[in-house]
Amino acid sequence: MLGRCRIIGQLVLVLVGAAGVSQAAETGRRVILLDGTWQIAQGTKDRIPEAFHRTVPVPGLVDLAQPPFRLVGFEEGNKIREAFWYRRTFQIDGPVPDVAVLKINKAKYGTRVYLNGQLVGDHLPCFTPAVLDVRKYLLGNGRPNELIIRVGAYRTSVPRTIPDGWDFEKYRYIPGIYDSVQLILSGTPHVVRVQTVPDIEHGQVRVVAEIANAGAAKDVKVRFRVYEAVGGRLMGDAESSVVRIGAGVAKTIDTTVPIRNCRLWSPSDPFLYRLEVSTGADTLSTRFGMRTFRFDPKTRRAILNGKPYPLRGTNVCVYRFFEDDARGDLPWRKDWVRGLHQKFRSMHWEAIRY
Repeated sequence: MLGRCRIIGQLVLVLVGAAGVSQAAETGRRVILLDGTWQIAQGTKDRIPEAFHRTVPVPGLVDLAQPPFRLVGFEEGNKIREAFWYRRTFQIDGPVPDVAVLKINKAKYGTRVYLNGQLVGDHLPCFTPAVLDVRKYLLGNGRPNELIIRVGAYRTSVPRTIPDGWDFEKYRYIPGIYDSVQLILSGTPHVVRVQTVPDIEHGQVRVVAEIANAGAAKDVKVRFRVYEAVGGRLMGDAESSVVRIGAGVAKTIDTTVPIRNCRLWSPSDPFLYRLEVSTGADTLSTRFGMRTFRFDPKTRRAILNGKPYPLRGTNVCVYRFFEDDARGDLPWRKDWVRGLHQKFRSMHWEAIRY
């Protein structure tokens, strides 16, 4: 959604456990979740270790490895190793499709990816997703694929121009793949990204979708459907005109979808819709709430859906919590995260800044 300010009424972190596959209802898009237990080893930054004798959960941090490594997250640990190397294997059924993207939602410090012995690429930022095209390295039809991901052992592994999370109250900087890893497979033309812009005055949502074509030039008509996120009822739909997309070209399609009996989002009623954007060869689904939020420059009050709203809340510095000895796997346990936010709500907090 557009805008930098966001009120959180019912915050749920999407944390996926064991590896699995989800598939869109009408198309060939598959999302293979590569979370679970990986192998891990320490070593230099330029050479893949010959053996992997430890295991570690993904998502998680390196200090959860078994058996444990010494001095993880401390600067003196740099004398022991330069990097940690993650390894796992997986298979895909059928041939490799037109689009195959590896998405590492978050890892630190500095990410390098190898697939089947080939260098795929690097992603230096520690707090944004790495999105890498892996199609030409991927093996289909049930053959084993070996995925290896390297992360730096300490925050000094990334250049000084890259934010590393330094904080004067922190003393440990623990590396790891600390968010989900996904392999996204689909046909083409495919949906790259979608942005929703609520228009509550007219009971509609503006949708800005980037559509790319990894194959030969095609004419495509994009369909937009809005459902209730929980109930599943279809509440609105629209369709673009026919758009010609050349080979290797991406185009932006901007449209509006009217929503029947539009229900607004608020902390007391955190109602969500689900948007599906489909090209016929691919479908992307995302959730959104119908709401506007701003600050009045004169009164300096928070304005939610056109009315003043008392903004009560807190700051949560999760990266300090990561170094707590009692942290364990709590940040990646859905039940614990839900319980944490229920406690926040019981304190009448409706805004959380992470």
